[in-house]
Amino acid sequence: MQSLRELYRIGMGPSSSHTMGPRYAALRWKGLNPNAASHRVTLHGSLGATGKGHLTDKAIIDALAPVPVEIIWKDDVVLSQHSNGMLFEALDSNGNVTDNWMVFSVGGGVLQEDDRFSLLETAAGTDQTYNLNSMDQILKWSKNSGQPLWKYVDEQEDEGIWDYLAEVWKTMQDTIDRGLICEDVLPGSLHLARKARSVYQQSENLSEKRTCLLAAYALAGSEENASGGIVVTAPTCGSSGVLPAILRYLQETMSIDESMVLKAIATAGLVCNLAKTNASISGADVGCQGEIGVACSMASAAAAGLLGATPFQIEYAAEMGLEHHLGLTCDPVAGMVQIPCIERNVMAALRALDCARYALFSDGRHHVTLDQVIETMYKTGRDLLPLYRETASGGLALHIGAIRDARNND
Repeated sequence: MQSLRELYRIGMGPSSSHTMGPRYAALRWKGLNPNAASHRVTLHGSLGATGKGHLTDKAIIDALAPVPVEIIWKDDVVLSQHSNGMLFEALDSNGNVTDNWMVFSVGGGVLQEDDRFSLLETAAGTDQTYNLNSMDQILKWSKNSGQPLWKYVDEQEDEGIWDYLAEVWKTMQDTIDRGLICEDVLPGSLHLARKARSVYQQSENLSEKRTCLLAAYALAGSEENASGGIVVTAPTCGSSGVLPAILRYLQETMSIDESMVLKAIATAGLVCNLAKTNASISGADVGCQGEIGVACSMASAAAAGLLGATPFQIEYAAEMGLEHHLGLTCDPVAGMVQIPCIERNVMAALRALDCARYALFSDGRHHVTLDQVIETMYKTGRDLLPLYRETASGGLALHIGAIRDARNND
């Protein structure tokens, strides 16, 4: 498994695979072709289907500016390697192709190339930081060493990891803070009004503050993402409101210091790394179970750790967080990361805390393991019909669109 730097990425929403990944690819392409007169970029599969709603074209055009860019949308052509395929072409002044590059955005801002379908070099490199690749192995390490799960991160990463996770936590808090004060309408054709501020204000008058505060924090993060704000992928932009909401709520209600929060982020990162390595965190690849499901699993593990759980109870919480999202489709209405994405962040945050508390009722022993659920999640996702994997052509995206069209025709 790679460093947590490869997992927790700081960047602009609304989508890690549809906005951050294409932007990284465009910047890399620009560096390889500094003298191109123009560029042509063909977006295949899911990128072609929901790219406009996810601002894929804007991310690419801005990255390649000031050179002209032609975007070609081919949602009906899904390449065998991955449904988020991009073909970059550099053209000279006569319109002749001088270079080309096929690359795939596979989730969490990560890119893979076509020729050997391997991870591209990034700022953190492609070296494998962790020598254990299953929760079963990590739990055995924990039992034999007597160490908590976060300590495995400390042993495997370089000494700068805690400074990086501190930057991650600060960014998460800043995102929530911005989201709590905004009252405008989110960009796009849905004209969806922000709710985080109004929900947060109601917390002063409610006896049940838990639901209200978790909802407000998750809304703040996911609404900032939907507006193209700066977020942390956890594991993706579209699911970036879940983990910060849990951390913010528990820090405030339990007076937890920052060092404990950073350890919880490290523990959550381990869980996500397992899903990313052994399955997928891309909605275009496995549906929303790979985004919201994994986010809930991460947050469940983090919450359990902050509540004093043992490593086995943490694993149980993480397993439940993902298991009960199995089969969740990715069906963004109008191809935007708003409906049902924003509310899913809220529901996952609420469920994560429940999973953590339920795990603490036990000694951590249970029949279904996190490793098994991760494997099941991947197989389930691959069995989903393509229209339920971030194409905006099935599920809610299809039926809500049909209802809207019917109303407009009345």
